[in-house]
Amino acid sequence: MTSTPEAGRQAAVPRILCDARAVTANLQSSGGAQWKLAEPGRQLDANLIHLPGGQHVATHVEPDLDVLLFVQDGDGTLGFDGGTLALTSGTILWLPRGSSRSLAAGAGGMSYLTVHQRRPGLRIRSRDDDPGPVALT
Repeated sequence: MTSTPEAGRQAAVPRILCDARAVTANLQSSGGAQWKLAEPGRQLDANLIHLPGGQHVATHVEPDLDVLLFVQDGDGTLGFDGGTLALTSGTILWLPRGSSRSLAAGAGGMSYLTVHQRRPGLRIRSRDDDPGPVALT
């Protein structure tokens, strides 16, 4: 007997989402997210980010989620409490939740993929769901 997916839900079938080399091969000077995982029903979030040469991501802390970072192309540095790490193409990093970190691209820029558990979307809760004031979560 074969099971069928729930109504409105896609079958769980592996598929290619993008070619990261093709996405980053035609970069000009623009930075930011070049690709985002947007599949419905996913449990992960993933972003392919490009930092042009000399640009940086300011020091910040992710309090809730571990993040896996893969340097796809280029080089740069990761700053953290206690030091820095050199990043080169092919480096895979684990950024544990609660850790302070910053990123800086080298002169030629750096493209990297981040992967972490998906955050729940914002929703408005009614007073019936929450005895306190109505809040965005």
